[in-house]
Amino acid sequence: MTIKILALSGSQRAASVNALLVRAAANGAAASGATITTLNWADYAMPLYDPDVEKAEGIPDAVLRFKELLKSHHGFLIASPEYNGSLTPILKNAIDWATRPVAGEASMACFKHKVIGLLSTSPGVFGGVTGLVHLRAILSRLGAFVLPEQYPVGEAGKLFDENGDLRDPKQKAIAESIGARAATVLKHWPDAHA
Repeated sequence: MTIKILALSGSQRAASVNALLVRAAANGAAASGATITTLNWADYAMPLYDPDVEKAEGIPDAVLRFKELLKSHHGFLIASPEYNGSLTPILKNAIDWATRPVAGEASMACFKHKVIGLLSTSPGVFGGVTGLVHLRAILSRLGAFVLPEQYPVGEAGKLFDENGDLRDPKQKAIAESIGARAATVLKHWPDAHA
């Protein structure tokens, strides 16, 4: 069976350093045999979650497509910057929408039993670790298995070369190891083979 992992950045910026970081992790997962899909937020433009809008108009098409994307993958790799000590609005909004049920769908189907690897980078020395604490708590509450290993790395402006690759071989190896770990766990994960 092919293990499918979705790689996404918590930033929608075109020049996102977190998109570069999750790419490094995805390379590690691919080297361990996983098939990788990279999320482009522009393909899933979701309105701000509003229960009144949901009640009046139903779940938007972009959300339904996003939910199908999540459900079609066994695990996720997420690299997210830290905004004011927490996760980004686009990521939180997407998670909130993805938890909204559709008819016949199991509870928390987009997240339950998924294996998730977390990374982050930011200009500061702590690399966005506080945001990962919040993200881990949310995803765990939704039934996902978040890998104990994570990689927050600081001084984002110095990390990548002109090709978008991590300059330091040790940092590259750590980022790749998060992806490789997710792929390895999923190879033995009962829910990935259900």
